[in-house]
Amino acid sequence: MKIYTKTGDKGTTALFGGTRVAKHHIRIESYGTIDELNSWLGLIRDQKIDAASKKTLIHIQEKLFTVGSILATDPKKAILKNGKERLTIPKIENSDIEFLEKEMDKMNEVLPPMTHFIIPGGHTTVSYCHIARTVCRRAERLTSHLHENEPLDEKVLSYINRLSDYLFVLARKLSLHLKVEEVKWIPKKN
Repeated sequence: MKIYTKTGDKGTTALFGGTRVAKHHIRIESYGTIDELNSWLGLIRDQKIDAASKKTLIHIQEKLFTVGSILATDPKKAILKNGKERLTIPKIENSDIEFLEKEMDKMNEVLPPMTHFIIPGGHTTVSYCHIARTVCRRAERLTSHLHENEPLDEKVLSYINRLSDYLFVLARKLSLHLKVEEVKWIPKKN
């Protein structure tokens, strides 16, 4: 199988189901940003972090492929007029969202209470988490925009929202494990 097809040479690409859209279509921006996020998670996973976090990140990366599949599917081609599915793609379930919440709850049990905003940085691995968090927020904004124009399963939006929270808590956990001081943002008075 060749990796290049030349079908996108004129600035269009195919959605799952065959519909061709511009490469800058909000649907492409949405799943492209999810793909970017997945790559950042791979970079975090490649750092010297605990095995449990690595395992969780792999699980999340697999779920991001599900999110990407959902976003890459033309909703008009996915469902037949009688309501049955034409294209079978995985779904994001409530249990996927609850998984992220439980992981955050476990991490928060050992973290000091947060009293201020935290300035990103302190260690490369922690910074990678913050970058991934901001990419996740961008994916959320794009997917929300897509949802406004072409409604999709709201569990996808919830999952992306919860994932950005997870990445923030993971950054805090890694700061603790790496013995990195969290720099609090305290506004200066004029």
